[in-house]
Amino acid sequence: MRTKIVAGNWKMNNDKKESKKLIKDLKKAIKKEKLKNTRVIVAPTFVNLSASLKAADGSAIEVVAQNMHQAKNGAYTGEISADMLKAIGIKTVILGHSERRTYFNETDASLAAKVDAILENDLETIFCFGELLEDRKSENHFSVVESQISNALFHLGADAWKSIILAYEPVWAIGTGETASAEQAQEMHAFIRSIVAKKYNQEVADAVSILYGGSVKPANAEEIFSKPDVDGGLIGGAALNVDDFTRIIKAI
Repeated sequence: MRTKIVAGNWKMNNDKKESKKLIKDLKKAIKKEKLKNTRVIVAPTFVNLSASLKAADGSAIEVVAQNMHQAKNGAYTGEISADMLKAIGIKTVILGHSERRTYFNETDASLAAKVDAILENDLETIFCFGELLEDRKSENHFSVVESQISNALFHLGADAWKSIILAYEPVWAIGTGETASAEQAQEMHAFIRSIVAKKYNQEVADAVSILYGGSVKPANAEEIFSKPDVDGGLIGGAALNVDDFTRIIKAI
């Protein structure tokens, strides 16, 4: 059975006090829930990772990083290495979010290098990808997604996929209030699983968790999560509100 995952990407939100309070409130909200085969993840900013790890200690909440540089060290002002993250207890890193691709010019090639660094350091990644609105309108969404996945991940051996979580994010539905229908999400997730199976085998494809990210809210979470190839969500804005995030967790 694939692991279900609800991950909250806090992006550039919440100072130290706000981060600790949100985790404290979330601990209270979910401690009575039976999280059967479900991981609950939050991704604070770099400067609040240590405080968030301490706040989450002893709970079911996992704290992960939003990004990582591929180099071990060096003259990369403002960047964070795998060793730095591991030293404070981080085990999972989000890579390839559309905002990183758009605002910071991350490419398939640079992301492939980051994935390699993740695996070399025995870390796990939540790897993001997804099409633009023009790709969807021109019906190129499948080829765009296949290209993003194959260019960044298909150089890996099958064993590496034990450390990979996929997150499909239609860019046109991130922070816009728009969302893919549950049927559109299922269609793409099934396609993603099929190309992984074609490259490797059905066992690898069936084992990888694929999350949907794109304006998931309490009102639509249950319908989206009910689809057979949707294994949870990478949640943006709704993850900043403990009531909304808790309702989304319950929906899975």
